[in-house]
Amino acid sequence: MTIETLKIPRIALGTWAWGDSGEAGDGYFGSHLTRAGLEEVADKAHAAGFTLWDTAMVYGMGRSETVLGDVLKRFARSDYQLSTKFTPQAAGTGDDPMADMLEQSLARLGTDYIDLYWIHNPADVARWTPYLIPLLKSGKVKHVGVSNHTLSEIRRANRILEESGFRVEAIQNHYSLLYRGSEDAGILDYCRSHGIPFFAYMVLEQGALTGRYSPENPLPEGTNRAQAYNGMLSQLQALTDRLASIGQSHGAAAPDVATAWAIAKGATPIIGVTRPDYVDGLVRATSLTLTGDEVAELEALADAADVNTRGWWEKEM
Repeated sequence: MTIETLKIPRIALGTWAWGDSGEAGDGYFGSHLTRAGLEEVADKAHAAGFTLWDTAMVYGMGRSETVLGDVLKRFARSDYQLSTKFTPQAAGTGDDPMADMLEQSLARLGTDYIDLYWIHNPADVARWTPYLIPLLKSGKVKHVGVSNHTLSEIRRANRILEESGFRVEAIQNHYSLLYRGSEDAGILDYCRSHGIPFFAYMVLEQGALTGRYSPENPLPEGTNRAQAYNGMLSQLQALTDRLASIGQSHGAAAPDVATAWAIAKGATPIIGVTRPDYVDGLVRATSLTLTGDEVAELEALADAADVNTRGWWEKEM
């Protein structure tokens, strides 16, 4: 059986916010997204060479996958990669809850295979990891990864897969200037030494590191992210100001610099795209090389902000 190598992009496209219903105050992000607007995002991303889309069943309980599947119908299936997730906490009660959840994702996404399938959150690594093996053998899943797993859980998952000739091919964790738990826990080193791509989500901390928000202009009220971040915006000011000034010297903006920081650390950032102009920022981020001094300065400012942005679903790494 030939195992194709996973094609790793410089930046992956996130669609967590695509699961919002569009009603004001309803949903994680409070995004107002239209089908036409998202088609424009997809066209622009596609033209710029960004082709890996990351979603999950639990983003809007199927809404993100459905919308993404509809939007991507305009492209040949070989022109993009799909990344979606099995979430043990949302598993059904059938004989094979993972295969069941995968079938539902395939139907919503309008495809017969997933390029990269993740176990979203660890529940019981010994229980759930073996379910990936028949999916890989069937060809419905080309590559597998684990998300939000600790280093010991990653090692355990890898041992289980290796017994059947497979391996953990990607790791995805929350990783940003403000939250470097995966680095402190040795997960980035593990990825480097084993040649495993590390995907970083929440690189922009749901907008808090874009410089668009401040105590005077907080995140949209009534959303989960406002609840999580509005109280710390004043502490982030020095960091977001420096992100903006470094950006200016490179002809870029604050979020581009935060994204370029993650790339400099060896990560593949997953950046949420809800507007066409966000794609311009991704193009800038991929051509922006930060100096070692800039990286160190940003990390020192992030440490000085002294905030904890660990998500409610995450455990300590």
